[in-house]
Amino acid sequence: MVKLLPKLVLLVLLAFPATIIFNSRGPLVAAQDATEDEEAAEDIIAEDEDDEAEVEDDETTELTEEKEEEDASSGEAKASPNADTTILFVKGEDFPANNIVKFLVGFTNKGSEDFVVESLDASFRYPQDYQFYIQNFTALQLNTMVQSQRQATFEYSFIPAEPMGGRPFGLVINLNYKDTNGNLFQDAVFNQTVTITEKEDGLDGETVFLYVFLSGLGLLVIVGLHQLLESRKRRRPAAKVEMGTSNHSDVDMSWIPQETLNQIMQSRRDKASPRRSPRKRAQKRSAGSDE
Repeated sequence: MVKLLPKLVLLVLLAFPATIIFNSRGPLVAAQDATEDEEAAEDIIAEDEDDEAEVEDDETTELTEEKEEEDASSGEAKASPNADTTILFVKGEDFPANNIVKFLVGFTNKGSEDFVVESLDASFRYPQDYQFYIQNFTALQLNTMVQSQRQATFEYSFIPAEPMGGRPFGLVINLNYKDTNGNLFQDAVFNQTVTITEKEDGLDGETVFLYVFLSGLGLLVIVGLHQLLESRKRRRPAAKVEMGTSNHSDVDMSWIPQETLNQIMQSRRDKASPRRSPRKRAQKRSAGSDE
């Protein structure tokens, strides 16, 4: 027993530090393992965020490219930053229907290159959607070169249609020009909604038609009354007029035989003389018998 005691003490002395070392290393290893797992999870999250950011960047780039492609395909030119335009309506911003509207467009070349002003056009659009044309006017071909640091003024006029009076429309006035490199530009000099006023002075077509219609109606009424009076006159019997026994010097009776004239005159005298009473006839007969 005594011999085994030193061996047991030595064994305890050897086992105790090993146990302490093992117990001390266990939590450290677990902590290290937990830290490594957290770092791995953070790396995965960071990678996911990077992937999402890359996807968003790709989507933004695709949208930008699509928008640029649409602008290029539409062919809509923009105004040049080296040019300025102004507009002035001669009679003010009043747009009477069926009347001339005149305006002046000023062009200023601020750049170092020359510009060639090609055309000037105007059109009326639907106010809710400017893509729909209501009235499109003929483009004015200019083909005028404006040198650097120079100005030019152009005149244009149009006539709004008469049926458009009293309603709002979108007025778009575009100035088209290009530089010496052939780049096309378009400046919307005027792009607003205006109201077309009705023309008050003078006679319009509707008023003239109304006057003509009333005149024709009045003429028909007059003709109808005249025909009614004529028909009533025709229905009345003609009044008999006796000429009497007087001779008229303006009547030529030389072609009638004298005997016939004597008979006619005698018959007229008999008709004109008063009838004799029976008493006078009897007296005349008795006087004739006495003789």
